[in-house]
Amino acid sequence: MKRLLTTGVSRWNTRQIALWDQEDLSMPLIEEEIDGLSGLLFPFYDADTHMLYLAGKGDGNIRYYEISTEKPYLSYLMEFRSPAPQKGLGVMPKHGLDVSACEVFRFYKLVTLKGLIEPISMIVPRRSDSYQEDIYPMTPGTEPALTPDEWLGGINRDPVLMSLKEGYKKSSKMVFKAPIKEKKSVVVNGIDLLENVPPRTENELLRMFFRQQDEIRRLKEELAQKDIRIRQLQLELKNLRNSPKNC
Repeated sequence: MKRLLTTGVSRWNTRQIALWDQEDLSMPLIEEEIDGLSGLLFPFYDADTHMLYLAGKGDGNIRYYEISTEKPYLSYLMEFRSPAPQKGLGVMPKHGLDVSACEVFRFYKLVTLKGLIEPISMIVPRRSDSYQEDIYPMTPGTEPALTPDEWLGGINRDPVLMSLKEGYKKSSKMVFKAPIKEKKSVVVNGIDLLENVPPRTENELLRMFFRQQDEIRRLKEELAQKDIRIRQLQLELKNLRNSPKNC
């Protein structure tokens, strides 16, 4: 696939991406505006699956696109969202992915808070009891295709490919149960001190914050469902009272 991808800012000061044909750079094949934010866009392309991952500095989301040789050339798929903005991103080489979990890409997200790196796995929702050859084609391996002298001499050679099937491990169906330990508690004024240990580092504070946000979101959803159920029961009770049988 002889294509070039560029990221930048349009004349209207909006972030955009453009896909070009390497043999004809007179005009792009397609241009797409992203948003009006000012952070730099980081493109990550997976040549094995033809997937484009687009992330912006200061954003908390990662967009997925599929690149093809036919129109529309660039297709938006979905978006990963996170409340924590990213300062930068790194990626895991293909031979380091968890093939048994159908992981096709892994980011290492540098969070704005100092000293925190969050791994983000892109997983295809498939059964993991067999090796998925269609999402794991032959990929560039760790063996070099050229020596330093050959490269300096201007020799060009395709990379040495490898299969990821050797890294596949079938999930075990054995169940291991850890021994149950007696729970200890230190209660002061009705508060269990062992369950309410304050965070000692920024990483622990951030993890505790995210857990609390998820818990608050879950409780709000449960409360909304209960409110709906209460209104339904009130309406049913009103209908029963107004029915002719009760007159």
